Amino acid sequence: MNDKEKKGMILNFIKKHTLAVLATTAPNGKPEASVIEFSERDNFELIFDTFSTFRKYKNLKRNASVAVVIGWDDNITVQYEGVVEELSGKELQECVKVHIAKCPDTKKFVNQKNIKFFKIIPKWIRYSDLNVDPWKVFEVNF
Repeated sequence: MNDKEKKGMILNFIKKHTLAVLATTAPNGKPEASVIEFSERDNFELIFDTFSTFRKYKNLKRNASVAVVIGWDDNITVQYEGVVEELSGKELQECVKVHIAKCPDTKKFVNQKNIKFFKIIPKWIRYSDLNVDPWKVFEVNF
């Protein structure tokens, strides 16, 4: 399987999901995890929102490196490592539209003063399908 086929399989899997676990790093260096609702762009960037009063926001502002796990049902997962950027300006407007299209409940939070939107830029992704023998496991670097 070539890189284009691998990326296609990963993106199709990501598009089927709306929830993921996001791991960030606390000020003391310990990991913290939370469930997020996310959307994606075709360039593999993940979009999510959080409130500036939540601990994940503070963690993200201190350390932009994150890890995400998508899936777990049906013995298929995507492990995703990347770097976050807080969105602003035109890109924020574009990403909010993408996010609401996939996660319509987000619309009720968009105008709240403490809501912040981020994108995660991928650096490494591992796809694992444990339903086949041998397991289908591969990695893609960005």
